[in-house]
Amino acid sequence: MNSIIKYQKKSLTKTSLIRLYESMLRPRLIEEKMLSLLRQGKISKWFSGIGQEAIAVGCTLALESDEMIFPMHRNLGVFTSREVPLSRLLAQWQGKASGFTKGRDRSFHFGTAEYNITGMISHLGAQLSLADGVALAHKLKNQAKVSLAFTGEGGTSEGEFHEALNMAAVWQLPVIFVIENNGYGLSTPTREQYYCENLADKGVGYGIESKIIDGNNILEVYNTIKTAAEKMRKNPTPLLIECKTFRMRGHEEASGTKYVPKELMDMWAKKDPIENYKNYLLAEGILDETALEKMRKQIKKEIDKTVKASFKEAAIESTPSQELADLFYPYTYKEIATKSSTKSMRFIDAISDGLDQAMQKFDDLVLMGQDIAEYGGVFKITDDFYKKYGLDRVRNTPICESAVLGIAMGLSLRGVRSMVEMQFSDFVSCGFNQIVNNIAKVHYRWGANVNTVIRMPTGGGMAAGPFHSQSTEAWFTHTPGLKIVYPSSPYDAKGLLLASFEDPNPVMFFEHKALYRSIEEEVPEGYYTLPIGKANLISSGPDCSIITYGQGVIWAKEVAKEMGIEASILDLRSLVPLDYEAIDEVVKSTNKVLILHEDVMMGGIGGEISAYITEHLFEFLDAPIMRVASLNSPIPFAKELEDHFLPKDRCKTSLEKLINY
Repeated sequence: MNSIIKYQKKSLTKTSLIRLYESMLRPRLIEEKMLSLLRQGKISKWFSGIGQEAIAVGCTLALESDEMIFPMHRNLGVFTSREVPLSRLLAQWQGKASGFTKGRDRSFHFGTAEYNITGMISHLGAQLSLADGVALAHKLKNQAKVSLAFTGEGGTSEGEFHEALNMAAVWQLPVIFVIENNGYGLSTPTREQYYCENLADKGVGYGIESKIIDGNNILEVYNTIKTAAEKMRKNPTPLLIECKTFRMRGHEEASGTKYVPKELMDMWAKKDPIENYKNYLLAEGILDETALEKMRKQIKKEIDKTVKASFKEAAIESTPSQELADLFYPYTYKEIATKSSTKSMRFIDAISDGLDQAMQKFDDLVLMGQDIAEYGGVFKITDDFYKKYGLDRVRNTPICESAVLGIAMGLSLRGVRSMVEMQFSDFVSCGFNQIVNNIAKVHYRWGANVNTVIRMPTGGGMAAGPFHSQSTEAWFTHTPGLKIVYPSSPYDAKGLLLASFEDPNPVMFFEHKALYRSIEEEVPEGYYTLPIGKANLISSGPDCSIITYGQGVIWAKEVAKEMGIEASILDLRSLVPLDYEAIDEVVKSTNKVLILHEDVMMGGIGGEISAYITEHLFEFLDAPIMRVASLNSPIPFAKELEDHFLPKDRCKTSLEKLINY
């Protein structure tokens, strides 16, 4: 039978042509085995790539083995072409210990640094900006390398697709974006997903070179990617490739394909990438039926043997302590002290000084944020940094918080640390997915770390209204895998910021804007660190204990002084991890506790601390725990309304009630 796909082997050798066929056949036979096991109930779920093998295989074999690939859940050919052991893949699919995620994530939701693959999360498009970050790392290191990220046609409707392509274009990053246009996003046909004729047309809007290729033609895929990658290694620029293809199975097996017209299924069945390429090899005399059957039997024998062995592996076991231990990349804090002279610094000066010294110590540290270069940032914290460190390391970004956070993660995958400045912490909501689902979870899922500090100018008191004044820390204290720092003084701000850069885990660093220019104290001029997770007892007094952080520390001191009470004021400094020992001590010291924070009452961290005290320290209490927080409403603009919203005035009433109880 002749092939209906037209192949051009160009300069490919017989060995290379055969390798491409075997590399497609292997994932097809593995999939057929998986579908059989699914029907037997021996695996729980499967996302089939049958009919699309040419794309994953062609792209992977066209790249160098140390170039990072970001596949999706139908790209088994990426893993088999990179020679990831089938035994480990089977363990992964079954949730066994020898898989890549210790049973913590499913199917292809994993990465492996050994094979230069970073898997997806379920939120489509999120992997694209990670590929930008890897490409940026290569560019900063003057490495002639590319990265490649897959997405489906459905994922191109996600905002992350726009942001990632725009960033790659603006920064001229060597990324190949591959769209597998298989006709349907689950059951939704392409005519209901986008209005342009071809998805490759979108590249024009970003100033990116775009191509449309036959995704079922293994030689066209391989030669296109290989030629493009060779060009991009010499001249870094992004490329968008739309691969026309079709998936012959459902979105996942439970979905079925009843929504696909039979004539469409029949048409694409004739374009099967493996059957057509086999016919081409036979017609060209490159392989004969005997050699093909021998290859097929050999692969099936290997698969059957590995599957049989995989089911003998015991079910995974763990303990709560083991699970919690893997939230963060292993790191032992070592205090860095300084004997340098001190200098009077405002809160904002201390942060700027700490950031400057981090840039000096870590010559790979990259700063990213809106207007942080020539303009110096809206608060001028990075004023003139670009002159000292250059625009490669102090990088203005477009307004695309999600992609920038994804780039930070991508940089870390290639060993480059970063700082991302949210212009206002409120804007982090636009990058929420990258933080809570990618950055926070990646070490727990498959052992990678994200070495980034996310700076969060936060808080009210400046009459800036509902979108520039919110307290956003509670959005993230609920997310395991993040460290959250919130200093209240210039000394703490510098020491904790430098500690955040020393720590190889993601740190969200909250800076209260009202403190920037309102407080000042002596701060060491040299490099020093303070431990993350250690609270600071600001004052000791017998009347009551006030547990607080950030601007709340300033309020607590002012109110206690106004009322003439002697309070023990505990500044938490870090919200994750919390210093429970310090909380224990301060509660036992006075037996009366008030928890104060600027965040709204409902869902604020004060509720968590109160619950902890009630559960563990109830017998030491002489009065109910008091909580003082902002009103459960958005923060208003007018100063009179904002003053009413904030908790400072209510703090005095609650303290009187507590002391007199």
